[in-house]
Amino acid sequence: MVSCEIGVMQTRPLGKTGLKLSVVSYGAASIGNEYGNLDEAQGLHSLQVALDGGVNFIDTSPYYGRTLSEKVLGKAFKEIRRDRYLLGTKCGRYDVDKFDFSAERVTRSVDESLQRMGLDYLDIIQCHDIEFGNLDQIVDEALPALRKLQKQGKVRFVGVTGFPLKIFKYILDRTKLDCMLSYCHYSFNNTSLLGLIPYLKNKGVGIMNASPFSERLLTRQPLPTWHHAPAVLREYCRKAVEYCDRRGVDIASLAIRFCVENPDITTTVAGTANPINMANILKWIEEPLDRELLAGVQKILEPVKNVLWPVGRPENSENQEAGL
Repeated sequence: MVSCEIGVMQTRPLGKTGLKLSVVSYGAASIGNEYGNLDEAQGLHSLQVALDGGVNFIDTSPYYGRTLSEKVLGKAFKEIRRDRYLLGTKCGRYDVDKFDFSAERVTRSVDESLQRMGLDYLDIIQCHDIEFGNLDQIVDEALPALRKLQKQGKVRFVGVTGFPLKIFKYILDRTKLDCMLSYCHYSFNNTSLLGLIPYLKNKGVGIMNASPFSERLLTRQPLPTWHHAPAVLREYCRKAVEYCDRRGVDIASLAIRFCVENPDITTTVAGTANPINMANILKWIEEPLDRELLAGVQKILEPVKNVLWPVGRPENSENQEAGL
């Protein structure tokens, strides 16, 4: 069994919700086999290591593993007291190219998720990857439907997730959100989320950051087959990984510490189905950030700073994210 001796986990308030989330959250995409080679027992063990280490928020979706992640969590929750964790799942995305943000479907999705995980309520529900949908439908149908479920006590707080940053402003210019989740926009190679933070804080929206390792670009692990990073970004990230390796440091340790240091970001969602990796993450966030090494990594990545890739409908994507 893997154990992890760490200090008291730091928490931060999530916008105006009243929730306090651990600065690192457990991303359950991995136990949906999104990165391959899932050993369910190991995945459940990694979740236990996270909870024992002070992590109090779990992020999942029916999309992860096409309901597998929620089903595995459902097994885990039979043995874990409900007051030990906060749970967030999503709605609207159900397969690689299957999206439905209608009021009827998101309402049914919440009931399905509750049933799969054996829960009476969700702490957070978010419309998933909204850049693939019609944003006006999100505002006019999906979010009002979720607010009705909030009044019924099935969900406590409502938000959206997505890739292009402009989608969040589009939604928040038209309605209210309790929280949002952005991924791949606050890490070594891309910090463009910083430009949106003042706007989000002014709206009282809780900020969650996911993919601190840029979906494995900033790790020693092989990239998943679905990764869409342009070749030039992969090349420079590999150089950064090797730079850290030559200095005897796992770049992932630097990457997670960099993310949790920002006080404006409530939590950073880091997913792993490997209990050893989870224990390492909990250890790394306790260590001081090596400023000299960080400067070296940032210098290497400067030519690809804020370079990403287009995601979602063309009207919802951002031109500067098309790569070099």
